[in-house]
Amino acid sequence: MPEMLRAGLIGLGSMGVNHARVLAGLPGVDFVGIADPAPGPNPRTQGRPVYPTVEELLEQRPDYCVIATPTVTHLPLGLQLAQAGIHALIEKPLTLDATEAATLHAAFQQRGLVGAVGHIERYNPALQQARDRVENGQLGEIYQVVTRRQGPFPARIGDVGVILDLATHDIDLTAWVTRGRYTALSARTAHRSGRQHEDLVAITGLLDTGTVTNHLVNWLSPMKERVTIITGERGALVADTLTADLTFFENGVVPLGWPVLESFRGVTEGNMIRYAYAKTEPLAMEHERFRDAVLGVGHDIITFAEGARTVAVAQTVLASAESGQTVPCEDISLA
Repeated sequence: MPEMLRAGLIGLGSMGVNHARVLAGLPGVDFVGIADPAPGPNPRTQGRPVYPTVEELLEQRPDYCVIATPTVTHLPLGLQLAQAGIHALIEKPLTLDATEAATLHAAFQQRGLVGAVGHIERYNPALQQARDRVENGQLGEIYQVVTRRQGPFPARIGDVGVILDLATHDIDLTAWVTRGRYTALSARTAHRSGRQHEDLVAITGLLDTGTVTNHLVNWLSPMKERVTIITGERGALVADTLTADLTFFENGVVPLGWPVLESFRGVTEGNMIRYAYAKTEPLAMEHERFRDAVLGVGHDIITFAEGARTVAVAQTVLASAESGQTVPCEDISLA
């Protein structure tokens, strides 16, 4: 592996331009070009050449490529890179279904290539802090994880609904923070914007740890919200991934001295702490970790096996919404 990695980008849409910005300034990486079929000059290319086909980009001999194209294209593009012996960071969701994800995983594993999925929330400082605190026992036993992810419809999405596009964030981060796996899910969806795919979903889930989860996701809200609430026996952590803030609400330990309130047999309000810590851009950290994995000096990436498991859970959500029943999650074990 050369000391200076050569990187390419496939797709220059709304997410692709952010990848281009980070790649252009990533230490140890030579950003060699972009593949995108859109004609004409684009001021957001970071001065890199744009090739109309992936084949022309691959002629520039990249060591790895970032795929930031519609989900329906992830499987054929990923297989093309695997065949060419090129590592890949693929935007989430990994694929349209778990079968496609397993195919990609096998193709990269057989060739000894690094494949990662862009579940960017794992690199958000608030959630990284929350996970560390959960693992250190700050909350004790975890009772519940609630997420709210809502905002206006992004016109760039045309091939999937909110479950695959947005809820996969919450599925992945919940399993990651708790180190649990989904065992059953119940979901209800709505179609309010006249599109083929769902634009609202409410999900209730159960993890193998006994933790109950709730995920509210929609493209119908005029306000943008990205909140994760982790509730345990000693209090709750609230992570706002828009601002990367983390707040701890501690269970009260001071006697109230008020008979009416003391009759309440639950928790009471205690101290509230908003933590201060360094806030690195999640996308920049995602790229740094993937670069290191390609170099063989780090493993802090979301693997294709993990991405496949998240897609499988999303499929279970879709199945529950269609049937109106609680559906068990089948575990996908990919080595």
